[in-house]
Amino acid sequence: MPEFAAATVHLRTPEDAVALPVRTSVDLAAWAAEAARRLVGPDDGDEPKLLGALAAELREAAADSRERGPITALSYVPEPRLGELARIELSALLTDDTYPTMTVELLQRYLAAPTPVSYRPPEAELRTLPVGPAVRVRHAYVQDVGRDGLGTVLETCAYGIRADEKWALVLLTSWQAQAGTDVLCELTDELAETVRVTV
Repeated sequence: MPEFAAATVHLRTPEDAVALPVRTSVDLAAWAAEAARRLVGPDDGDEPKLLGALAAELREAAADSRERGPITALSYVPEPRLGELARIELSALLTDDTYPTMTVELLQRYLAAPTPVSYRPPEAELRTLPVGPAVRVRHAYVQDVGRDGLGTVLETCAYGIRADEKWALVLLTSWQAQAGTDVLCELTDELAETVRVTV
């Protein structure tokens, strides 16, 4: 069985997604400006407001994902004029002295635990992927609650994938656009099927 330190993890990058520089040292502002130009393309490339807004959003997305230290992070931008539709992150979860063996049941408890900001109870179901056994969890949270008691609903679709008895992978897609829920859950399902681990 492969250990995490000796493994290479692969995930297909979907069309209309840009890889965020979460594990390399780059000038985020310069990187974001170039990434925005690539996403917008030549047809709308002469619109400075669009390029500026998208570059700022990509810079913030990269900085935000860097804080969590994922293996890889993607910003999904199918319509550049609307900005980032979803964030996709693939992270490693290692065992420790408290939980010395990785199991799907442990992943389910970790991913499907209700929180004080849960919008509705999480929905979990067991799956089998090419890379190994997994649990799929849909969850929704309320963020940035104001004085009026209203907040923003953040939805997630996550896969906890048992790669080895000592570590797991967590594929997490998150978004705020409620209209995109079905499409983004389907995208997450498709991406989960592409996860591979090689030594």
